[in-house]
Amino acid sequence: FILKTKKNKLINIKLKKNKCLIVKKILTNYYKKKIIIKKPNDVLIQKKKISGILQEIVHILDSKFLVVGIGINIRKSPKIKNYPTTNLYDLTNKHFNTREIENKLNLIF
Repeated sequence: FILKTKKNKLINIKLKKNKCLIVKKILTNYYKKKIIIKKPNDVLIQKKKISGILQEIVHILDSKFLVVGIGINIRKSPKIKNYPTTNLYDLTNKHFNTREIENKLNLIF
């Protein structure tokens, strides 16, 4: 996602938390048990990472943009040394339409 922002209006930590809350809200549509936000930018289920959010401020001419990348493990999850991961398929044994999840993100965003 790319959002144009007004100068001096960005608070990175607050924005990351809000994005994590959006992802958590979407995941609750598919997984009904406990979902945790791990600061600053991860979403965990059963102490395993299912989502991460990266954001960066980009300056182009006199404009400022917030670029947000949201990754949700839907079908697979990466192997990260010393950091367990999971995905929706492994948690629910159900297949999910990635386009549907993307559309929900777009609507909330």
